[in-house]
Amino acid sequence: MSSHETNRARVVPLRPAAAPAPDGPVPAAGQAPREPLWRDVVGGVLRRERLAQERTLKDVADAARISVPYLSELERGRKEASSEILAAAAHALGFGLADLLALSHRELVRPARSTTARLARTVGTARQGDVRLAA
Repeated sequence: MSSHETNRARVVPLRPAAAPAPDGPVPAAGQAPREPLWRDVVGGVLRRERLAQERTLKDVADAARISVPYLSELERGRKEASSEILAAAAHALGFGLADLLALSHRELVRPARSTTARLARTVGTARQGDVRLAA
């Protein structure tokens, strides 16, 4: 027997679509807010810390003993780095891996709190209109 069906491949994107900005619109009912990618959060923290210290990619990459292109890709969230690489980058910036994790945690919690607060206000507004009978 022969099959006349065509082979169809399913395309799976390697990088998901960009998440909405933390202060962007609240997802519609039934939609879960999009979780940020770990590599994007950590990369953003590394970049902000480097720029706050007014240091170049080359300076930090040399101190961390990693290549400039690799550090650039880390900062842009294009690479998933090992804990050793993240520790080296953090130490090159003058703090430890635990500090990098704490700063990243703050970045993850901030959007979650603002989204939760917006959803709570939306639900609270709807409940204020409810008619309640006094006991």
